[in-house]
Amino acid sequence: MDLIRGVAYNFRGLGMGLRTGKLLFWGLVRFFLIFLIMSVLTGLILAYHQSIMDLFWNKPESRWLLWIWYLLSWFVSIFLIVVSGLISFLVSQVLFSVLIMDLMSRITERKVTGQVRTPEEVSLWKQFLSIMTQEIPRSFVPLLLSLFIMTLGWMTPLGPVVTVLSSGFAVIFLSWDNTDLIPARNLVPFKKRFTFLMKTVLFHLGFGLPFLIPGINLLFLSFAPVGATLYYLEKQAESSEVQDGANIVR
Repeated sequence: MDLIRGVAYNFRGLGMGLRTGKLLFWGLVRFFLIFLIMSVLTGLILAYHQSIMDLFWNKPESRWLLWIWYLLSWFVSIFLIVVSGLISFLVSQVLFSVLIMDLMSRITERKVTGQVRTPEEVSLWKQFLSIMTQEIPRSFVPLLLSLFIMTLGWMTPLGPVVTVLSSGFAVIFLSWDNTDLIPARNLVPFKKRFTFLMKTVLFHLGFGLPFLIPGINLLFLSFAPVGATLYYLEKQAESSEVQDGANIVR
């Protein structure tokens, strides 16, 4: 099942990243960069926790309702920490974290295939520039839209349902941000890359589920390029085998 396969590839990438020196170094660089930003945001959330709760529900005086209020308080805190993780990811991308992702993808590809395939006529600078510009349609817009929907969702009775749906939407595009590194580097047309995402939505949802686990989600986000690159390379190999089989039949 693609959903379970996605989770498995995320764990495979994490394992490979922790065992490989260069991947471990760059993964930890990403981890501490995201962790630093998230620590600041989480500190602000905890500092204004009471004010945030007052926006949803003032602390009741009834002892019968008080335990429900505390339960909601913990749920809101966890939700906001997850949101801070997503915002930290976006900020870190602006601070050239996307270049670290591409470097980790290149290291993985070279380790698996022995080389890094890139367009011969395109300079390294143009490849990096292309990757940076791809972040807007591939990551920033979908994630910012998800955060906006989450915020509006809490203002309606369907808040929990909207939150779950928007969280799923967010992690799908977070996953694609990683599996898209190789095709973006090779200047594959955006339409073709987006079609690939639509055909593998369940995989990307499964791959992104660990991103929703508070605390260890930063670790999975940091090493996600490794598992995503493994998946894309093996997906390419499967496609080549199918194409070769079709040619033999002909």
